[in-house]
Amino acid sequence: MVRPSILCPIDFSEPSRAALRYAASIAEHFQAQLTVVTIDDPLLHEAADIALGPAWLTEDSRKELERFVAHTFEHRPHGFVEMKLDVIKGKPAQEILRLATEPGCDLIVMSSHGLTGVRKLFFGSITERVLRETTVPVLVAPASDPGPRTLEDIKPFVRRILAPIDLTAATARQVRVAWGLAEALDVPLVLAHVVEPSRLRPGVLRRLPNIDVERRARADKALGELTATIPPRIKSEALVTYGDPAEEIAKVARDRVAGLIVIGLHASPLAGPRMGSVTYRVLCLTPTTLVLALPPAEEAKPHKLTAALATVTQPAK
Repeated sequence: MVRPSILCPIDFSEPSRAALRYAASIAEHFQAQLTVVTIDDPLLHEAADIALGPAWLTEDSRKELERFVAHTFEHRPHGFVEMKLDVIKGKPAQEILRLATEPGCDLIVMSSHGLTGVRKLFFGSITERVLRETTVPVLVAPASDPGPRTLEDIKPFVRRILAPIDLTAATARQVRVAWGLAEALDVPLVLAHVVEPSRLRPGVLRRLPNIDVERRARADKALGELTATIPPRIKSEALVTYGDPAEEIAKVARDRVAGLIVIGLHASPLAGPRMGSVTYRVLCLTPTTLVLALPPAEEAKPHKLTAALATVTQPAK
């Protein structure tokens, strides 16, 4: 049976070092394999091959990768997690997505920023491309976070988990994963649903003057039923807010001091999972928060780590 595996792409920046620490802490907890990869530009390879000889850049990148990993975990015992180091050449986002399709890959952990790519607003274009096309859950680590030394260090950073839900068919799985994480970290869980203002013609609104009140009441009822499925041992609360979804989610994260947001990606019948504008804006508006993005269950590969979180989170045996 293929063991669960975590993929962590790095570019030798400090933000990618933080992502690597998160990836290693999760791999250690689940006894998963950790693949750490750096991706060299093909044009740089071609130039180095001409000037310095074939394979020089690959060998140099591997040595640098080994030094980077050793320095990142200099305070951890050797072999605390099973780790594979790899150097490949290609376009970063394309290669990350390709590696994520290999058997056993359950999670991608990467930083919101790095040294590669062009920044768009406050968000890295490589991370954006991965989120737009992934069928694997992606944990995005904030660039300002140094990363944990152990899983225990994650709890005081997270403090609370926020799951912004849209009450669609994917909501139940998203909530199960969120409560699994809340139980694993022993932190409270906040479920939030945002009722967007109605965008109806004035004539229709005059005929339905209480439409937003009714929508909020239905959301309150649905959220209450969903909260009732969460085990009582997990401290949880439910919120229904009104306004722009991304702005409201960011506001709830700030007000509730939530260090981790568990958010769903949407699916397109033709293109598969896609990061919607709300997810993108949440990432831009919460630059100091961990974000776990979940692809739709019907489009995603079966993942052992996600399945574990969707039941009861315990270390893998």
